[in-house]
Amino acid sequence: MKVLVLNCGSSSIKSSIIDTKIRKELFRFNIERINVAPSGELNGKSIEFQGTGHEAILPQLFKYLDECSFDAIGHRVVHGGADTDRPHLINDLVKNKIKSLSVLAPLHNPINLMGIEAAEKAFPDLPQVAVFDTAFHASLPKRALTYAIPKVYSDKYQIRRFGFHGSSHKYVAKLAASYLGENWRDLRIVSCHLGNGASVSAIEYGRSIETSMGMTPLEGLVMGTRIGDIDAGALLHLMRQEKLSPDQMDQILNKESGLKALSGASSDMRDIVERTTKGDSSAQLALQVFTHRIRKYIGAYTAIMGGVDIVLFTGGIGENSAVVRDRCCQRLEYMGIQYDEDKNIGLNLSDSNNVALFSKDNSRVKLMAVKTDEQLSIARETASIVKERFKVNNDLQIPIAVSARHIHLTQEAVDVLFGKDYQLTKKADLSQPGQFASNERVTIVGPKNQIEKVRILGPCRSKNQVEISRTDEFYLGIDAPVRASGKTENTPGIKLIGPVGNLQLDNGVICAWRHIHMTPDDAASFGVKDKDIIDVKVHNAERPLTFGNVLIRVSPKYKLEMHIDTDEANAAELPMYSEGELVHTDVEASMLNRKTKLNKI
Repeated sequence: MKVLVLNCGSSSIKSSIIDTKIRKELFRFNIERINVAPSGELNGKSIEFQGTGHEAILPQLFKYLDECSFDAIGHRVVHGGADTDRPHLINDLVKNKIKSLSVLAPLHNPINLMGIEAAEKAFPDLPQVAVFDTAFHASLPKRALTYAIPKVYSDKYQIRRFGFHGSSHKYVAKLAASYLGENWRDLRIVSCHLGNGASVSAIEYGRSIETSMGMTPLEGLVMGTRIGDIDAGALLHLMRQEKLSPDQMDQILNKESGLKALSGASSDMRDIVERTTKGDSSAQLALQVFTHRIRKYIGAYTAIMGGVDIVLFTGGIGENSAVVRDRCCQRLEYMGIQYDEDKNIGLNLSDSNNVALFSKDNSRVKLMAVKTDEQLSIARETASIVKERFKVNNDLQIPIAVSARHIHLTQEAVDVLFGKDYQLTKKADLSQPGQFASNERVTIVGPKNQIEKVRILGPCRSKNQVEISRTDEFYLGIDAPVRASGKTENTPGIKLIGPVGNLQLDNGVICAWRHIHMTPDDAASFGVKDKDIIDVKVHNAERPLTFGNVLIRVSPKYKLEMHIDTDEANAAELPMYSEGELVHTDVEASMLNRKTKLNKI
């Protein structure tokens, strides 16, 4: 599919036509200083425009596109709100949502909407998709997105962490994992997007679980002209002393702070690095503060994930500044990082070489520079959403089973709890072939409370694993992460009490990531593959809802069935067994390889 990508910024327009099949940019149009003296480049050649502002320039841009061939239009939209976790085909509801969120992104959402409406007028027959910067961070847990202010205000004014640069973080994380021959859903990644706007994201097994930007793009790292983290009391003090209005304070925080304020001269890191070599103390301080903040976030996010496999750098600064990367990666040996200075200095990214390692060969944690391509990312997500209009197997239903708390044990653990060479005895077969609920049960003991008669499932496994619900988690007094089965590294432990002995597990307690077991034939019918993320709509409940972020697990040993825990079932008032409908597939899904009949738009 050929996709026109339209990225309307507050003072610029970036557009490309990208062939998503061959991942190649066919056409590029960049326009700068759009509100003052517009100047543009069409495939590298200078173009003149009449008038100023987006309303005047967009129609002129579209005239140049009249003779171009493309199948859909993808729009970058900065803010999608709390309940938007993916791109959306644009309609009146989506446009109204973008408009309503302008209060949270006043510099971007109105301009994004203007670009959408202008494109609809110019190309009324083409499908158009909104790709939201905030969508990737919709997976943030409540502990990460919640600010400690009175709930009446947070609810009324949507005051919470949203995060930004989502398309970039997602794109480079996948690219880095692919370069290493790994699946990004098996890795813990700290992604540092460093440019005029900058943010860090903690990506744990394919999900964003923390990010440095907050309700707005102001929070977090020091940026070109944005302030980053600061004591809110300092701002109140400044407003009172200088009698500043909110608009004046907004101007200072967004346009007059950051590297520009620290250096006293420039917001461009290239200028700042050059000045540091000439002894400019203000530039030296700017570089120190900028890289100190990044290193602090790398350490914090590694702690949150219980470890890290990749630390990557992207964006204009992250890709091009060896000095910044060097300063960010110093003194991280305790994390298992072995930094290679020569590789860092010699690093050179290009369109044909978009990933580079600069850690030593024996480094447990990989240091990587990755060339981001938000235009390609938007194009690919747009293509995926448009292809979803070809519905596949609408009649196929997914059986849903409610999984109560349970335990998987190794034979060694069974021996400790029930006696040497003890064998689990079958109470009943489970739906998955070869799996059974045993007669044996144990007590699990947390720091706060204990739960008796927790059933063990058989047969024995290679790892001990205790699967509980969020309600159980708080009752027991432990902090169990959401994980796919088997991902027990850096999870809390718990004490088990059996009839013969006790066993203290060092790790293994998780809240199970809601998932669907499928055979390869099932996956082909639904048009998905192993480790895709999909949504499932429950249509036979009194309180219908859609379960998002559902993990696909494919194996010839499985039987088709979705597993959710008791908390999730209670939220939808589901019985023990019910059915659901697949309504969304991840952009990674093999849309073009589906074997079922396609119904045209």
